[in-house]
Amino acid sequence: MRKLTNLLVTGGAGFIGSAFIKFLLEKTPDFTGKIIVVDKLTYAANKWFIIKMQTDFPERFVFIKADICNQKKIEKILVNYNIDTIINFAAETHVDNSIQDPKKFYKTNLDGTMSLLEAARKVWKFSLENHPDEYHFHQISTDEVYGSLGPTGYFKEDSPYKPNSPYSASKAAADMLVLSYYHTYGLNCTITNSSNNYGPNQADEKFIPKVISRLKTGKKIPVYGDGNNVRDWIFVEDNVNGIWKVLQNGRSGQRYNIGGGNELRNLDIIKMLCVITGKKPNVELVKDRPGHDFRYAVNCEKIKRELDWKPCISLKTGLTLTVRSYL
Repeated sequence: MRKLTNLLVTGGAGFIGSAFIKFLLEKTPDFTGKIIVVDKLTYAANKWFIIKMQTDFPERFVFIKADICNQKKIEKILVNYNIDTIINFAAETHVDNSIQDPKKFYKTNLDGTMSLLEAARKVWKFSLENHPDEYHFHQISTDEVYGSLGPTGYFKEDSPYKPNSPYSASKAAADMLVLSYYHTYGLNCTITNSSNNYGPNQADEKFIPKVISRLKTGKKIPVYGDGNNVRDWIFVEDNVNGIWKVLQNGRSGQRYNIGGGNELRNLDIIKMLCVITGKKPNVELVKDRPGHDFRYAVNCEKIKRELDWKPCISLKTGLTLTVRSYL
């Protein structure tokens, strides 16, 4: 088991990053270290979460407003806080936005990851040569890097990357960079590729929060194409629990798929949310998104077998908790 003492969590004010921090500080007694959060506080950031963590854990939580593309700043943080672990949640994530502004996604998701890797290589250089097991880099990725599936089958960790959107392409390239630093420089690293996350405090642009908002107001719910695109949904706390297990005991240089085992069509998710809210849907099928992947589904046998992880929150329970938080 790795000794994780001073963690740099990039994108820690975002949806999954903040859930990870909350999980560690509030529900993980075997973690007694300090968390240093770097986030540039974009529109998707949860600023109230930062304030709460600073109030509740003043000795263990530090927030620094910074851009991960600023390598010099990252280097100073690594030195000043004696960072031994980097977990990179920082990313532009919404596919629609990547279609409109692909350069923004390239800069944050690829250039930003490169800056973090170079900062780690420079600051940890001596240790990587003499005590490589003491330092670790973890990359948060997505199942979208694998591309699109037909009606059957699952993505495994050795499935080839075939990204179809600027977002997934930027994440795929970042994953390859991380693995190259493992092979070339001996940087201990792991990658997790998760399915669609959902839960409280997710940005309103995402599918489930958008549906809940439209049901609440009675407005039309726009659905791409015929609504039959399939996604595998995982409650965010199940995902961060898996990430923590990989950080502790995952094999270096390896990828781990994390999925909820909840494959549903977009229209089926809307129906479930209607039952939970007691609202009637007002669905509007709209022109399909360019490069819209038909289906995602990941095989999670590797993380279950090696790290004894499994999802614990059922889709019905997770959606109910999510609806309550928004309503």
